[in-house]
Amino acid sequence: MDDARLAARHHANMIATMGLLAGHVPGGVVRRSAGVAIISSGIDFLLFNQVVVDGAATTPDAIVAAVGVMRDRGPRFAVNLRVGTDDRCVPIMAELGLVPLSADPWMPGMALHPLPDDRSPAPPDGHDIRRVTDAAGLDDHIRTAAAGFEMPEALMRSVMPLGVIGSEIAAFYVGYTDGQPVTTGAGIRTGRTIGLYSIATLPGARGRGYGAAMTRRIAADGAAAGCDVAILQASAMGYALYERLGYRTVVEYMAYTEPGPASV
Repeated sequence: MDDARLAARHHANMIATMGLLAGHVPGGVVRRSAGVAIISSGIDFLLFNQVVVDGAATTPDAIVAAVGVMRDRGPRFAVNLRVGTDDRCVPIMAELGLVPLSADPWMPGMALHPLPDDRSPAPPDGHDIRRVTDAAGLDDHIRTAAAGFEMPEALMRSVMPLGVIGSEIAAFYVGYTDGQPVTTGAGIRTGRTIGLYSIATLPGARGRGYGAAMTRRIAADGAAAGCDVAILQASAMGYALYERLGYRTVVEYMAYTEPGPASV
């Protein structure tokens, strides 16, 4: 499968995932029309307030209208454009007074195809990865992910209420060592694509293979469910790990936002 097709599947999964989480926030707005996706959680966190180009026929008027919706709602937001694919939209950012969030792309989108044949990769000794099935498991996921990402726990709770574990397309995981939660992950399925999200490890537990084990487990569960592609957005910390596991960059994103500091 070529990079263009992998990038398209990555993009579709990312939009669906951000929409799933933002849509669980009371008052959140998730809307797709005129080739533009509006994902507005209403919480003060840039990642969950985005305008994303969702089709080749997107018009300048549609982007302007979407930015107007986000401005009316209040929290800081980003217009998230694919490098190359969405370059036609870049001049509109300046017209709207939006500036790049960073000098370089902020979210390398990576993909793995084909998925490995191994359906049951073994975690490190003493480490047990469990799928979240109840409130206690979700609480472990939220607390561990928040600590691993060094982000406010309240923010994680706002986008991950108990209802998320009832979604047919979503699976959440916690990795335990000696009974203590140390790592997290989530898998979101769209068609035959499994998206890997929320992969985090407590600072004191890093370097022991837990993140790799979680990455393999989610991809393996996706393959067992009929997926043939795994995608993720890599942080600077995780990029080298994902490359070692066979993932490669297939799309990059530039974010444009209002001038001034913003929480990603």
